Amino acid sequence: MKNKNSIRKLEGLIEILVLTFVYLYVYWTFIFDWEYFHPMWGRGKYVFMGVYFILNLVIIHLCEGFKFGILRIADVLFSQWIAIFIVNVVTYLQLSLMANVMIPPLPMICLTLGDFVISGIFVYIFFAIYNKHSKASKLLMVYGVKESVGLKLKMDTRADSYNIKKIISIDEGLEKIFAELENYDGIVISDVSAKQRNDLIKYCYMHEIETYITPKISDVIISGGEDIHQFDTPLIMINTTGLTPEQELVKRFFDVVLCCIAAVVLSPLMLIVAIAIKLEDHGPVFYKQARVTKDGKVFDILKFRSMVEDAEQRPATDDDDRITKVGHVIRATRIDELPQIFNIIKGDMSIVGPRPERTEHVEKYTAAIPEFEFRSKVKGGLTGFAQIYGKYNTSAYDKIKLDLMYIENYSFLLDLKLILMTIRIVFKKESTEGFDKVATAEEILASINSDEDND
Repeated sequence: MKNKNSIRKLEGLIEILVLTFVYLYVYWTFIFDWEYFHPMWGRGKYVFMGVYFILNLVIIHLCEGFKFGILRIADVLFSQWIAIFIVNVVTYLQLSLMANVMIPPLPMICLTLGDFVISGIFVYIFFAIYNKHSKASKLLMVYGVKESVGLKLKMDTRADSYNIKKIISIDEGLEKIFAELENYDGIVISDVSAKQRNDLIKYCYMHEIETYITPKISDVIISGGEDIHQFDTPLIMINTTGLTPEQELVKRFFDVVLCCIAAVVLSPLMLIVAIAIKLEDHGPVFYKQARVTKDGKVFDILKFRSMVEDAEQRPATDDDDRITKVGHVIRATRIDELPQIFNIIKGDMSIVGPRPERTEHVEKYTAAIPEFEFRSKVKGGLTGFAQIYGKYNTSAYDKIKLDLMYIENYSFLLDLKLILMTIRIVFKKESTEGFDKVATAEEILASINSDEDND
């Protein structure tokens, strides 16, 4: 695992160095003008290279564009293209600012297109290297609750990385599990009690066995704790209040500034959508719905109306004829969510945070899963962990874990990362990770045991 990570870092470094030298060539050949950039004639060009290198390193990393062999090749490629586009736009503005004039954009446009091609070549090569020299880990899954074996279906969608060959219940006993582990590269621990899980983790740590676990909600909460080193006994102080006042202030400032800019930039698009909705059936442009945000506060969330006016009184069908023609387009492109910019400016929402739920859903989920209330420690968001890392069929319990991971690990940089990654998600269709039906635990266990018998 360490070698794989080191190789990925080396591959990313090589790619960025190539992109930087290509930028230097384009700048020196097509952009440099003595009248504007003569102070950069000497060593200043190295400053340009350094800034460009760092921008690519940071933004591609934030977009998860270096995860060769971890994400799918299309996700990595698209992440890199988003990052490259942002870097080159920022670089163009930087050069124009230094020249005190808007320089001709054609060289930077050509550079961006060339970078896309270079990125595609590198990503293809790096994945080919990874696939040739890497094989999926042969794994043993240990489960506590029978329903938790559903994790196997999700891991099977990445058969290039994970190969669960056998499933065994924790009730079989630790000695039998330890003996079985001799035949496997690693272990997946799914929903096992704390005492038994601790014994498994310590054994695997001692014997350097690759280990994967599904965290419990308490694990997620502990992950955001602060280390206390005032004594010779390690302490962790658990964060129980959500964001600090300083974090809330920075987050609010960032929300207002970014959304005000977005409202201006996107106003032509929103005007076109509003006119199209009005022309189709002459109904209202916006749709309001009561949602719950921080501390249980209820507010009206704004969306562009994508259904007919009496949609809630009509039953849903397979093709859902309640959705208007304009509605199909704005839903597919997520444009129907844009009016929430004004919810954010008003202060009801944030750009990043747990998705605000309907009041009746909050009551239902809280009754079934009391921990659902933990999400209300921060404002609801336009995007968030569950929207980026979750899937269409992700369980409510797993979505709570994802939302808590965001709350407990909040930082300005994390917000920036999630905003950049949302751009990638917008252009992807929601996925059920490749399985067309929900298999029962018995079916999964029967299938894995059948495979084992055939080996």
